[in-house]
Amino acid sequence: MTTERESIAAFDEKRLAAIVELYIRTGIQVHSPGYMGRQFSGTVPMAGVIDFVGSVVNQPSSYYEAGQLPITAERIMAEELNRFIGWDPGRFAMVTTSGGSLANLTALLAARNRAYPDIWACGEHGGRGLPAIAVSEEVHYSVTRAAGVLGIGEKRIVRLPVDPRGRIAVNRVPAVLAAAERRGLEVFCLVASAGTTALGAFDPIGELAGIAAEGGIWLHVDGAHGASLLVSDVLRHRLRGIEKADSLTWDAHKLMFVPAPCTMLFYRDARDAPQAFGRGAASYVLDEEPDAHCALDSGDKNLECTKRPMIMPLWALWAVYGRALFAEKIEQLCQTAHEAHRVLLDEPDFEVLHEPEANILCFRYRPEGVAAERVHRLQLRIRKQVRLAGRFFISKVDVQGTAALRVVFMNHQISAEHFRMLLAEIRSTGQRLLRGDLPA
Repeated sequence: MTTERESIAAFDEKRLAAIVELYIRTGIQVHSPGYMGRQFSGTVPMAGVIDFVGSVVNQPSSYYEAGQLPITAERIMAEELNRFIGWDPGRFAMVTTSGGSLANLTALLAARNRAYPDIWACGEHGGRGLPAIAVSEEVHYSVTRAAGVLGIGEKRIVRLPVDPRGRIAVNRVPAVLAAAERRGLEVFCLVASAGTTALGAFDPIGELAGIAAEGGIWLHVDGAHGASLLVSDVLRHRLRGIEKADSLTWDAHKLMFVPAPCTMLFYRDARDAPQAFGRGAASYVLDEEPDAHCALDSGDKNLECTKRPMIMPLWALWAVYGRALFAEKIEQLCQTAHEAHRVLLDEPDFEVLHEPEANILCFRYRPEGVAAERVHRLQLRIRKQVRLAGRFFISKVDVQGTAALRVVFMNHQISAEHFRMLLAEIRSTGQRLLRGDLPA
């Protein structure tokens, strides 16, 4: 940092170059075939260029007068992507938000306010029982956090059991909901996952939609990771029944390879979108004499007043390359996960935990002779040592209470051979830990 404190320092090209180099060198190398750790990816280069333009032009995109093209691009992409969701083209709505966590919170607010119309203004729900939400045992933590923000509380979260593949066990849902009702709870929203964070599991949306509709319950689908599979003819069936959901969270900065954040929140019924935040008016943004452009504003539908034009990189890629760019890359990543699964099946010292439904795969290094009580800590130590070595970046997650190694294939340059190289490093690291050759 400059030592100048009294006046503007002279531009120092070397200092700027050092900052950029430091930024790149210390960041996770998302463009490397050794990066298999998280659900954010390297971007398509053109998306980065458009994001740079957006930063320079600096047009907040909640109101049309401030961000005319971003607001229009939101409408265009909403219509393009809804072709894969399947809602009535004239009745649905989409709004962008800064991340899936905020989208999930916004959807739950809309669901709550539809169920309890007076709660926003009066703070009283007036329901038969205490407001509650039903979620999978594998739901993303942003949903349980949202329950706290909404004042529902963790004790009123109804946990739905999952099957061995990490999906909501539909046959057990009616009994769990009935038990919640006997406890004085009124479930107003059921949250399904399209690609859980741990295993990448897809809940049976169509069957859950039937249960929700029968009980007058809003069905929200957290598709932050997996909704992008909709653009693939090969993989779309994972979200079978999505047209019956009431709302959908979709992160483009995951499997559509654009800079973060770029999240889209879809509503089946456009009338629900402005209900999330009540009907408060602000004279400095709302026009007393609205014109046709005001209908494009989204400031009344999201928490953010100033919001990045996050849709622009996605729209630009779609406008230039079309759907196939996304579909082919997503299909390749999911195929790589299946190839890695087959590789693991031939490795007797590794424990395979599931067959991947998308591009996430979890497993354990578990050679013969390792006591069950040592397995958890062994995975944690392997992951740390692999990360410190710097050749690979992987993550970890608890599966049924025991740590597992987790890879997320986000880079189309990764092949089965790269995965075999990773397994070799994990095996070598694990053996050295078991021998005591590495420090605890």
